[in-house]
Amino acid sequence: MNAQKLIDTARALVAGDKGLLAMDESTLTCNKRFARLGIPQTEAARRAYRELIITTPGLGECISGAILYDETIRQQEQDGTPFVKVLVDAGIIPGIKVDTGAKDLAGHPEEKITEGLDGLRDRLAEYARMGARFAKWRAVITLGDRLPSRGCIEANAQALARYAALCQEAGLVPVVEPEVLMEGAHTLERCREVTEEVLLAVFNHLYTQRVTLEGMLLKPNMVLPGSTCPEQETVDEVADATVKCLLRAVPAAVPGIAFLSGGQSCELASARLNAMNVRFQSRRPWALAFSFARAIQQPALEIWQGQKAHVLPAQRALYHRARCNRAARLGEYNATAEMT
Repeated sequence: MNAQKLIDTARALVAGDKGLLAMDESTLTCNKRFARLGIPQTEAARRAYRELIITTPGLGECISGAILYDETIRQQEQDGTPFVKVLVDAGIIPGIKVDTGAKDLAGHPEEKITEGLDGLRDRLAEYARMGARFAKWRAVITLGDRLPSRGCIEANAQALARYAALCQEAGLVPVVEPEVLMEGAHTLERCREVTEEVLLAVFNHLYTQRVTLEGMLLKPNMVLPGSTCPEQETVDEVADATVKCLLRAVPAAVPGIAFLSGGQSCELASARLNAMNVRFQSRRPWALAFSFARAIQQPALEIWQGQKAHVLPAQRALYHRARCNRAARLGEYNATAEMT
């Protein structure tokens, strides 16, 4: 393991005013989104959509790294240029999702455990040879009346730590993603309480597995009230709850925190990130960035709808959302940014 190389890559991923683009939807998830818009659920359509994304003019101005799926990292442009090369030429660091999805956790009804550790060492080595420089693993934590259980939190925290250690062994920066889901009627305070508990467990296991914190990134949820909670706090209240939670649970050695959007609207995700960077500019030890999927891609997908004639307007929409989130990193996102 080259620790300095890991540290340099982790810093590059959150340097300046850029963030990550999560384009690592599984084939099943991508097909579901295509089906809702009447787009053919084929490999050719998925390849065309991903080519649209990575060839968006100016994308590297706002995006430092792109998280790919196994199918995507093996794909090429129509002219035969590998997607990985297209990204590198645009100044974007290629990454790869390496978990195999969340499955039912035995003995814990309604809870999930993320799988994919079996054979991971060999898969990481292959992805590194293909040009990936970082990886991602997502754990999902459900909130409910008696959820999450301690068993679920510990099992997922241990899996995240084992994944992270294997990544660093292979020379890949691990992006550690423990997501407390926003579905439900829970309050902001309940989400804060659980998010802090989850993060403390994750970092305890990362220490145990001897993960170099300076050579990793955290991809957490924002602290949010449940999507069906009757009380929805303001943008500033969400920003305060989120960063105060992170200050209590995330070591200063971690170079950056890149939030997932988790089903938030494009505009709210940008506004909340912006508020964090404005309100805590001088009080945070780590960079606060973004690692959004739908909050960057969805407008472009809805414009494209599988039509070649719609590629350019879809790319303009994608670039616009990436630029809005770049502004949010700088604390400069506002209504004017949405209009330009």
